[in-house]
Amino acid sequence: MTESLLAIKELQVSFHTEAGPLRAIDGVSFSVKPQEVLGIVGESGCGKSVTAMSILRLLPKPAGFIEGGGIEFKGQDLARCPSSDMFKIRGKKISMIFQEPMTALNPVYRISRQLAEVYQLHFPHLEAQEIEEKSIQILQDVGIPEPRKRLREYPHQLSGGMRQRVMIAIALACEPELLIADEPTTALDVTTQAQILDLIHKLRHKNGMAMILITHDLGVIAESCEQVLVMYAGKVVEKAPVRELFKGPKHPYTRGLLKAIPALSQRRKAPLATIEGTVPSLAEMPAGCRFANRCPLADQACRDQSPPAQEISPQHFVHCYHWEKAIP
Repeated sequence: MTESLLAIKELQVSFHTEAGPLRAIDGVSFSVKPQEVLGIVGESGCGKSVTAMSILRLLPKPAGFIEGGGIEFKGQDLARCPSSDMFKIRGKKISMIFQEPMTALNPVYRISRQLAEVYQLHFPHLEAQEIEEKSIQILQDVGIPEPRKRLREYPHQLSGGMRQRVMIAIALACEPELLIADEPTTALDVTTQAQILDLIHKLRHKNGMAMILITHDLGVIAESCEQVLVMYAGKVVEKAPVRELFKGPKHPYTRGLLKAIPALSQRRKAPLATIEGTVPSLAEMPAGCRFANRCPLADQACRDQSPPAQEISPQHFVHCYHWEKAIP
């Protein structure tokens, strides 16, 4: 059995607020093997990005903090290692593509300076000429035309797709072992989305990287991932191989997400399926299953105690007492 590159164990992340600490991530566990693509899916606010930020120790300070659990990367616990070790890992061993390139890129620095910073931090022995050559090469690799000219430009002079390609170039400059892509196609048109996803996967295969792809788009998950992690209100509700999940989802929330996808067989203007109700706030999380107030199968047991993981198959787990029942 292949040893995991990254292993998250019972991760708990909280934020200090005026009302006291609120737990945003509660007992999340998963692993990523070398060269594997794991998709994390769920609606906005379910904890996908917070989980990603925790891996790289980029939680907003001083509000956010890792309360418990472990984050092991190649046997090293990132949750407790010294900051000096994280500087060596962040960007070089584990890189991240952020959601919105216009806010992730510094608007007052040229592209050349922002790319050069990566090489200067992790390869301080490189001369200025070597850094420029590497910067031009990585921009070519991500499909940016006239890379020498683009190096002299500012982020606002580039299109959304170009800015996202620059973000990918910065993330891949050091050829990391793990790439975290946090909604890498947000705010891009459909054609550019397809180009960006295709580019990421080509570069991933070329460099032999593992990847965590965070999205709310199940179509992207189906096309890109090998394993899927479904999150709801800070917890994992289901984890399975991608084909197994789409063929036979077990958690009522996963079934609801899949049912809400428009199908070509639907008649025109037919209403889309929805999941009734709202996500509970962090300050009012129930003691039992967090989906119970929206679930048609929920009973008193669901409301009293959070369901443990049920093993459906060797790689398929679901947190639900009633996963065998059909949704009415």
